[in-house]
Amino acid sequence: MRIAEQVTFGGSGLEREAGLRGDAEAQARMWADPDARVLPLWRGKPLIAGEERDRLGLLAPDHEVLALAGEPRLFLGLDGDAPRFAADISRWEPTGLDTAALGAFFDPSEQHHPALPPDQRFAELRGVMARLSPRDAELAATARALYSWHRTHGFCARCGAASAVAMAGWQRICPSCGGHHFPRTDPVVIMLITRGNSVLMGRSPAWPEGMYSLLAGFIEPGEPIEAAVRREVAEETGVRVGAVEYLASQPWPFPASLMLGCWGRAESEEITIDPVEIEDALWVTREEMVSVMAGLHDRIRPARRGAIAHFLIANWLADRLD
Repeated sequence: MRIAEQVTFGGSGLEREAGLRGDAEAQARMWADPDARVLPLWRGKPLIAGEERDRLGLLAPDHEVLALAGEPRLFLGLDGDAPRFAADISRWEPTGLDTAALGAFFDPSEQHHPALPPDQRFAELRGVMARLSPRDAELAATARALYSWHRTHGFCARCGAASAVAMAGWQRICPSCGGHHFPRTDPVVIMLITRGNSVLMGRSPAWPEGMYSLLAGFIEPGEPIEAAVRREVAEETGVRVGAVEYLASQPWPFPASLMLGCWGRAESEEITIDPVEIEDALWVTREEMVSVMAGLHDRIRPARRGAIAHFLIANWLADRLD
């Protein structure tokens, strides 16, 4: 797919400079660079700036908000010659915090630190991802995924001892057994399954009312992409899939997946859902999908803008899957 990398989080060419991660002197020098900027995150939410919520709120390393930062400090890379870092300030306790919203499928609440301008707030990345520039989207996705990994991998998987952060946040090392642990990314297939003029859509019971998307599922050990597509579709809907073609990928930091977008041609139509896997599935014609994507359908809500499902469907409608 020639426009594959135009998907949100598709990459911006950030110079990640892995060779500098273990260089303590270089890290200190870059932190002191006048052009260095830091992306703060609060409970997984990046700082977003602007009335339109269309850019990251990057702070100077000596900003007072960053005094709240805990370990680890992440080195994300170089934006041109300017160092980019991330810091987690989750120990900050906002006043009037809506704790119910924090546990929702999608958290619409925003948090404002009093030391920041009014237009800078911590916001759910899924709500703003489609408005960010490719560079800002890559920085935010990388930082969010790394901090999600650190929160759940504080102990060595080999011996159970507490591990220590290394390589500017890109490794954890066990001081007990010497094990080295690296951030994980889970491969997930997401499938544009078509038959004639229709596409197969499904919904999870945990999703907001009316929301439908493409079928998706984790790749199992020892399984190629094509087999995962056929297995997942068959398990969830009973539909048989023949030819499978890879289209595009998307890093999905919720918490740490790599979505592998594929196009599969269905060889059967009858749907028999597995209620353990999904709540509903249906075929949607191309004409009906135009209405869905425009937000005019009386039953179906489209996949979130910025998600690879939305990207694949929009390009299927536009005949741009080549």
